[in-house]
Amino acid sequence: MLISANELSICSIAFVEAQDSLNIELTEASPVIHQCIDELIEYFSGQRTSFTVPIHQEGTAFQQKVWKELYEVPFGKTLSYGELAKKLGDPKCVRAAAAANGKNKIAILIPCHRIIGADQSLVGYAWGKYRKKWLLQHEFRLALGVQTLF
Repeated sequence: MLISANELSICSIAFVEAQDSLNIELTEASPVIHQCIDELIEYFSGQRTSFTVPIHQEGTAFQQKVWKELYEVPFGKTLSYGELAKKLGDPKCVRAAAAANGKNKIAILIPCHRIIGADQSLVGYAWGKYRKKWLLQHEFRLALGVQTLF
């Protein structure tokens, strides 16, 4: 994973492939990046279901509204794009909500992986459906005690 931050908050978390990591310039990690790494380790080890590290990403007012709704989706739960649009106050904005979801640059902390198709299918994920499937299974196992749903 590649994490970037300013002095105060995490600005992006992205999955990278092994071959892509060869071209990444490493810098000294700030305290906020150390906090993020610690919280991600706890998340992946099943000891954390929410995050406290400060986050910030640039976006339109609508994108910010979508990302705020994504942030509110509880650990171990999912929403369909239609349900997300209703929470945004306009059931017709499904495609716009999906586009904003796809622009999220802060993987896991803003849990865009928790948004699924109306038929419960694992529709698009910027970092690959196999990662989305893994993340959801990880959360479902911890939250619900279910081994696999997909």
